[in-house]
Amino acid sequence: MSVLVYTESENGKFKKNAFEVASYGKVIADQMGTSVTAIAINSSDNDSLGAYGVSKVLNVANNDLKTFNAKAYAAVICEAIAKVGATVIVVSSSTDTKFLAPLVAGKLNAGYVPNVVAAPSSTSPFSVKRTAFSNKGFAHSQINTAIKLIGVSNNAFGAHENATATAVEAFSPNLSDADFSTKSVEVDKVVGKATIADADIVVSAGRGLKGPENWGMIEELADVLGAATACSKPVSDLGWRPHGEHVGQTGKPVASNLYIAIGISGAIQHLAGVSSSKVKVVINSDPEAPFFKAADYGIVGDAFEVIPQLVEKLKAFKAQNA
Repeated sequence: MSVLVYTESENGKFKKNAFEVASYGKVIADQMGTSVTAIAINSSDNDSLGAYGVSKVLNVANNDLKTFNAKAYAAVICEAIAKVGATVIVVSSSTDTKFLAPLVAGKLNAGYVPNVVAAPSSTSPFSVKRTAFSNKGFAHSQINTAIKLIGVSNNAFGAHENATATAVEAFSPNLSDADFSTKSVEVDKVVGKATIADADIVVSAGRGLKGPENWGMIEELADVLGAATACSKPVSDLGWRPHGEHVGQTGKPVASNLYIAIGISGAIQHLAGVSSSKVKVVINSDPEAPFFKAADYGIVGDAFEVIPQLVEKLKAFKAQNA
């Protein structure tokens, strides 16, 4: 019996959250006196999971699974669970896994708790701490089902090295046409830049930028900081920025170490989606903007004056410390 972790990857490389769920799974395995098995789909760097406590990797190489398909991926994970006899399954709390995990839970009658932020306080009974009320509070949830499914909140637990000898085993699940009944029509990806899901810093802007032609200074600030760029829902709805950059409760959740909001008033849906970020900085010309109440730091000023000065100071700082 082992703990199974689902490790997300893209273009053959593991995402940051793959190492977080591996680390979390190792803590549970140590508490239960067992080992960690990972399920990896079309990944080429499986040995890297050993640094985070994974003893075995079930590697699925299947061209039909190159594009994320929640139903098919759920079938793969369920078959892996049966193969290793796992009773605890750990996934991330990314957009993909929040779609995927309920399908797995439904197939296996498993108790599912997403947005978990700490190691289990007890494994008998099994109790975990999670965020609640749009990250305004915490809840302690007890899972009483035979199979337990945990979604670890991104950037909450962290990746912790725990070197372990790792064996990689080819795994070919039996998939049917029914598992591919849902098809992806289009995939909108950010190319050549830091992604919102993995970035430590996210620079986001709203309608205060007045138009898509002014986004150059946002991208310049992001480049200086090594950050991902994002936007509010109205901006993506207007077509100023791609929908893949829309963050908030109705878009992509953000759990970065630093989130900079520029010209975003702070609608409740946006605040709920970015509240897991550790430090929030707001730049807005309206001192009454709701975002200031949720911010750790705020600058009341015109973005067209503040951002160029900020970029200049950051460039000078980097030059001095190069």
